[in-house]
Amino acid sequence: MVRMKLAVAGAVLAGVLASLPALAQDKPKELVVGIATFLSGPASVFGVPGKNAADLLIEELNAKGGILGVPVKPVYVDEGAGTNQLLSEYRRVVQEQGAQVMLGAISSGSCNALAPVAEDLKVVNVMWDCGTQTIFEDGKWKYSVRTQGHAGAEMMATLLYLMKTKPDFKSIAVVNQDYAWGRESWALFQAGLKALKPDVKVVAELFPKFGAPDFSTEITRLSALRPDVVLSTSWGGDLDTFVQQAAARGLLKQSTFVLPLAESSLERLGNVLPEGVIVGARGDHYWLHPKTKNTPEMQAFVKKYKDKTGVYPIYPTFHMQQALTGLAKAYEKAGASAGGKWPSKEQVIAAFEGLEFKSLTGTITIRGDHQGLEDQMLGTTKRVPEYPFAVYDKMALYPGKLVTTPVGEKSLDWFAKATQALVNDKSIETFDYAK
Repeated sequence: MVRMKLAVAGAVLAGVLASLPALAQDKPKELVVGIATFLSGPASVFGVPGKNAADLLIEELNAKGGILGVPVKPVYVDEGAGTNQLLSEYRRVVQEQGAQVMLGAISSGSCNALAPVAEDLKVVNVMWDCGTQTIFEDGKWKYSVRTQGHAGAEMMATLLYLMKTKPDFKSIAVVNQDYAWGRESWALFQAGLKALKPDVKVVAELFPKFGAPDFSTEITRLSALRPDVVLSTSWGGDLDTFVQQAAARGLLKQSTFVLPLAESSLERLGNVLPEGVIVGARGDHYWLHPKTKNTPEMQAFVKKYKDKTGVYPIYPTFHMQQALTGLAKAYEKAGASAGGKWPSKEQVIAAFEGLEFKSLTGTITIRGDHQGLEDQMLGTTKRVPEYPFAVYDKMALYPGKLVTTPVGEKSLDWFAKATQALVNDKSIETFDYAK
């Protein structure tokens, strides 16, 4: 009878434990972190710098003891291989190589595809770069978190900067890559523009093919239309080619060009980019950030990165730093909650909610919906003798909370309610270039 009671009790206990969330566990010998990034294809101009930064940062992290005393082992997955291959490799790294954390990805399409896979695998999924605003607006993902802002914040800050620095413009044209990002970013910008300046005339909406080598058709039309403002959220090689060809035809002096992703092109464009162009940083990422450029952390990072690559860091490198820093801080928080034991994946993802941590350029806060609040910086190009490429002048720093769509709202709807009060908000900081 006693044995029977013990057996029943044991069975009941086993059932109770099975129904509980995953508990803290013993420390592993290493923390395998899968990192999805473009190592090939057009987006490798962002993906390779992200990997370079990850290599440096993980080496530095491990030299300091890793995460909770456990060394980090990165495993890279090439996002450029296509969605099907990406999904297959993502699963393989988790199931066969034992990754407890995945960092993915750059493409918004990739992030939308990976989020449900992370749910299926129950793996911590840190979206380290992707910009789509819809990821947490259209779905709720337990295991995914984003450690930076999104397209909504980037476009709102761009719109506010334009309204502040050139309030009297009367016409605008857009030249964006013909795919989801190009059309969605314009839709957001246009919704806010209609709210803030409904009398502005949109004279052209041009969507050249992604990867187009020749923009002569678009440039000819812009030359004839002579809009006050030309907006392009294009990036990488497409942006570089468009700017080079437009500059050769004098368009950059004819209209005010607004290029929200041009921070990553400044060094590559060199002397091509004149003064007076509005550029954005996809966050507050800028190695000459006026508030942090002289900090020991920033100076050390810039030197290490430039020594390794021969060029200055661009925004993906800062996004990678934020992802890895946020991950380490989440593990520390979760470890404390677990009484010093190695935390479960559930405890780690829960620790991200409400997490606040320092990046190289500011402070990141992770909201309850797993969306990061990240400050946004824009500026106007200036030529200086210190560098063979344009730098930021007339900088404006927009608090992440100010320009990010509130929880529970859709970005398009929120943009449509934009008011002049946002343009003149007192929390916006401004800076001029200083050597």
